[in-house]
Amino acid sequence: MKTVLSTKVLSHSQKELFLNSGIGLVEYNALKFNFLEVDIPRHITHLIFTSKNAVRAFLDQAPQLLVSTYRIFCVGEKTKMLLVQNGLNVVKMAENASELAHFIEKHHKKEHFLFICGNRRREELPRILSENNIRYDEIEVYQTELVPKKFNRSFDGLLFFSPSGIKSFLLENRIKDSWLFCIGHTTAQEAKKYSDKLIVAKRPTVENVLVQAVKKLSFRT
Repeated sequence: MKTVLSTKVLSHSQKELFLNSGIGLVEYNALKFNFLEVDIPRHITHLIFTSKNAVRAFLDQAPQLLVSTYRIFCVGEKTKMLLVQNGLNVVKMAENASELAHFIEKHHKKEHFLFICGNRRREELPRILSENNIRYDEIEVYQTELVPKKFNRSFDGLLFFSPSGIKSFLLENRIKDSWLFCIGHTTAQEAKKYSDKLIVAKRPTVENVLVQAVKKLSFRT
């Protein structure tokens, strides 16, 4: 039986995508997220989120904050969904940080932004904002910890959901001849350092990563 390793523990509904596919699934959490206690500035109402974990950390303080006063700019459909479900006004959702930064540069250049992020946030968005003289502050609300785990076997496919997940996996393992299935182009850029056998999800969701793995590795194809 062909088997894939997911570097993220999947939900029940996500696992169901593998039912009857003829593919085995091994899963673990390659990353651990620790929320920090911070003071969110109240005077900045334009907020930027590039991950769901940043939203969750922010919402931990939501009872003390008037969430309806904020205008939100975010990356990813799932991030937007979490924001909307909690009553926040999403002005713009982009597929990646660079796209979001360029939208801000074009349409909201005079505003003052607060970038709510983790300790392993990427450089693209801050760099583009700085290059275009857009005012922003940055606050770290969570930390990402790599969780090494050794697997004494090989896999037909590896499912990666962030560059940090790849780095965590490689602390104790090698890529070898596995197919790499990546949630987006940022993750794929990291994966390309180690293999050319990779497929990027057509949409940046966990579900589509799973769909691509099933299409590629199923016995029925």
